[in-house]
Amino acid sequence: MATLDACEARMDFPIFRQEASTLPLTYLDSAATSQRPEVVLRAIDRFYREANANVHRGVYALSEAATALYEGARARVAQFIGAASAREVIFVRNTTEGINLVAWTWGKTNIRSGDRIILTELEHHSNLIPWQLLAAEKGAILDFVPIADDGCLDLEEFDRLLAKHPKLVAFTHVSNVLGTINPVREMVRHAHAAGALVLIDGAQSVPHMPVDVVALDCDFLTFSGHKMCGPMGIGILYGKQALLEAMPPFLGGGDMIREVGLHGATWNDLPWKFEAGTPDAGGATGLRAAVDYLAALDMEAVHQHEVTLVTHLMAELRELPYVTIYGPAAGQERAGVVSFNVGEIHAHDVASILDRRNVAIRAGHHCGQPLMRRLGTSATARASLYLYSTEEDIVRFLDAIREAATIFHL
Repeated sequence: MATLDACEARMDFPIFRQEASTLPLTYLDSAATSQRPEVVLRAIDRFYREANANVHRGVYALSEAATALYEGARARVAQFIGAASAREVIFVRNTTEGINLVAWTWGKTNIRSGDRIILTELEHHSNLIPWQLLAAEKGAILDFVPIADDGCLDLEEFDRLLAKHPKLVAFTHVSNVLGTINPVREMVRHAHAAGALVLIDGAQSVPHMPVDVVALDCDFLTFSGHKMCGPMGIGILYGKQALLEAMPPFLGGGDMIREVGLHGATWNDLPWKFEAGTPDAGGATGLRAAVDYLAALDMEAVHQHEVTLVTHLMAELRELPYVTIYGPAAGQERAGVVSFNVGEIHAHDVASILDRRNVAIRAGHHCGQPLMRRLGTSATARASLYLYSTEEDIVRFLDAIREAATIFHL
């Protein structure tokens, strides 16, 4: 199996070579957004310098070159996630838009009053609010799989909820708060046996571990480019072709049509039916470069690197009596995300003190307010790792935590 040299990979990222501070940057907020390697920045720059034109619209050479880059990016992403066809890959802005697309097209067409949708207590707001809005409009019922005290889903309760025959099950692959890695293949299998479709929020999994949509047999999966070394503003919705073909368009406008009259229109083929207006071709080109970069590193190597680091980080944090850690124990069932609190210090104060040492972490509810209430807190600090995170980052992070404890006399 391939191994990852994080110190070597780190040199691919210009932001870590900056000298804006006397202290090196310790970036532990990759669950929010990742940094970008040089190859991605160059790909975006090259697109706008050498191939900038609108796609699918021009018969001149520059437009055809832009179209080739755009559609080539789609094909590469399809290969990366194991999709059966590039037609099953829809470009969206981010994970949030992908979930909303499914809620407002498949959902509005198929959900009726009294129908049930299963979510979990682990969900990001992006996988809660679209279904809340849909349920309010349609009179549907939302059920929630609870978590145990260790931050893992109660799968017995999941099966009990499936016995109520939901239309859809939507859940995160990896929790952005607790790092919990859900047993997605088993959950998909049980949901399908109950007659439900499955949407997976892959925002925290696709950037960090191998994901094969055919092997998972999920019906929909969505993720964001900016969390996987790609640019902001570009993301992916994967959907099984038969489902996407049956769904109405999400937005109306150019490129998603086949023919338009004053009183009606017919729709374009997949995937363009869901891509109204001028697309982010530069962003798609950058995403392809990010996918190529990650694939060359080997996604299993990325995952194992993060597992090793998070195991070490949690072991060190447990030696600090004033630190509370949330979520499952380190190991294969936990990704490189650690939410914690330091005594009674507010998470924002912890993050501010760490920032004085140029250590960047997230603090707050992490778009998971229902989960925060389940954990009995209003906010946590969160350190999240990625392929460029190193043992030295952990040392600097722990030193900063100790400084915060000293300042507050813990």
